[in-house]
Amino acid sequence: MERRQALRFDTKTLSREAPILIAGPTASGKSALAMELAARDGRVIVNADALQVYANWRILTARPSRQDEAQAPHALYGHVPREADWSVGHWLRAVLPLLDRPVVIVGGTGLYFTALTEGLAEIPPTPAAIRARADLIRETEGPAALLAALDPATAARIDRQNPARIQRAWEVLQTTGRGLAAWQDDTAPPALPLSKAEALVLTPDVAWLNARIDRRFDAMIAEGALEEARAELPHWQPNRPASRAIGAPELIAHLQGSLPLLEAIAAAKTASRQYAKRQRTWFRSRMGDWRAIPLP
Repeated sequence: MERRQALRFDTKTLSREAPILIAGPTASGKSALAMELAARDGRVIVNADALQVYANWRILTARPSRQDEAQAPHALYGHVPREADWSVGHWLRAVLPLLDRPVVIVGGTGLYFTALTEGLAEIPPTPAAIRARADLIRETEGPAALLAALDPATAARIDRQNPARIQRAWEVLQTTGRGLAAWQDDTAPPALPLSKAEALVLTPDVAWLNARIDRRFDAMIAEGALEEARAELPHWQPNRPASRAIGAPELIAHLQGSLPLLEAIAAAKTASRQYAKRQRTWFRSRMGDWRAIPLP
């Protein structure tokens, strides 16, 4: 499948001992590179993608196939139920015990990588009642209402194009009485400083990547993504983090009768390209010290 095509990259330049981190936008070829390194060094492939953790999505989140999993050990993929909470803190605590063995950590969730290499503030969990209030405000008034209620330091720092991040910041302020920026400023030391890892960020040509995104989604449909969404339909709750799987809302809308299939596919491809753009923006702004790997 398109997403497993190997990259033209000389892995001989990479350490055989140090942990290797591979960040990059969706469909850029991260998994193929991780498989190559796992085979070369006997590494465990560790997931750093916030959507690939969910058990109910394999095809639509481009999780490693069962064949991939048989060829190399994988960790933190598809182990979280759809209804469960899963945060960057959960991920960081889960990844720490894996660092005592050779690993290649791969994914597109920049916040996971920065938590690992820069540290993470341990913020108390959000009570269900506050989460429900946040969901209601976001649904009825929009993310702008949540943004307007943030403390100035957090509002100045937050990604205003990411409604989930805005909601999280609002929930932190309501739960603790303290802004997310203040919590972040008290961050603990990193578990894996960049100086102790090989850190790569894939920087693909936009046109090349967009073409891969479109071809990959067509391949996902051929592999059964619509059937995967149909299995999810009885459990669908749009506000769940698991429901943010790219393409899921569009395919669910088709199955609910509100969107023709071809329009749902086109909308899902657009959502994937927009997601890749947000990822590229994060990587440029937060990963300037990482080794950039231009593609193709």
